[in-house]
Amino acid sequence: MRRLIALDPAGAPDKSRELLDDIIGRRGGVGEMVATMAHSPALLQGYLDFSRAMKRTKLPRPVSEKISLALQEWIGCGLCLDAHAEAARAAGLSETDIALARQGTSTDAREAALIAVAVRVLAEPSSLTDEDVAELRAHGWSERIIAEIPGLVALNLLTGAFNLLAGLEPAGKIA
Repeated sequence: MRRLIALDPAGAPDKSRELLDDIIGRRGGVGEMVATMAHSPALLQGYLDFSRAMKRTKLPRPVSEKISLALQEWIGCGLCLDAHAEAARAAGLSETDIALARQGTSTDAREAALIAVAVRVLAEPSSLTDEDVAELRAHGWSERIIAEIPGLVALNLLTGAFNLLAGLEPAGKIA
């Protein structure tokens, strides 16, 4: 059940209206999450900046989507799961890849190790050890990729938690 309403740019706070107008000018519209985040100009600006920054990671898009699917499965955001499954398909992932990612794994051991660490960064970050990082390095993951994992986790937590709090659900889901 929706708990927060999406805002039309005309009804948004001034800074949010500017941000929404800019997005609409470039893309033709905004999604429900962004329009709902517009209640808080600080949140909307932070999300947009963070999202843009995380698009510049060196993590391959298919692997990023696998990680996002694993994280959103754990967080429980149906809207995010649907969005990341669609993005995963667009990145060339099969339905089997998507199903395995939602289970927190992959047929590729290298990817599976990275996905597992990402889920632990979300669920139990204090459990991470030197051995976990050493294992990622042994699989060939760079320091840059390893450093980007918490950013991807944080972005997924932000969007998933926001959607759950706001009551945003996938289209067609009956409350």
